[in-house]
Amino acid sequence: MIWSNEPHSFPYPMDYRGRFSLSDVFAVTAVGAAALLLLALYRWTPLGLRMRAAAAHPEMARMLGVRVGLMLTLGWGLASVIGALAGMLAAPPFIYPNVLDSVFVYGLAAAVVGGLDNPFGAILGGFLLGLSLSYVSGYAGPELMTLAALAILVLVLSVRPDGLFTRPTARKV
Repeated sequence: MIWSNEPHSFPYPMDYRGRFSLSDVFAVTAVGAAALLLLALYRWTPLGLRMRAAAAHPEMARMLGVRVGLMLTLGWGLASVIGALAGMLAAPPFIYPNVLDSVFVYGLAAAVVGGLDNPFGAILGGFLLGLSLSYVSGYAGPELMTLAALAILVLVLSVRPDGLFTRPTARKV
């Protein structure tokens, strides 16, 4: 209501030079650094161990003295920080209320393709989805990219519901 629903522009943080700009280098570096920091947190720190225990087996973690509510709150806080970083990196130089809708669809599809439990699988899923969508855009037209992302999402959910880069788990009957 304050800024209206008209697109408002703002400049890119760095000038465009060629095909791969400095802002693209910054975005790739920021995503890589965030992924490595999350890997280090979850693999090699006691806090990461407590967070993984609280997410995987909350009752057992609670019996071992882990404050499960606090660990889940920290997890949601980390997720919001990563989401804010992704929103800042993905926003175009103009902004309007629905500007990140397609980013949401592509991000969800990439995470599901790679596996929701595997952060590096989600990154690989993003690369695979991006390559697939660039082929769709080049051969069938850019207006079919969102439909292609949803079709890939349905195909992966039909074949491997846990994602392409996750280990299959045995079903409990």
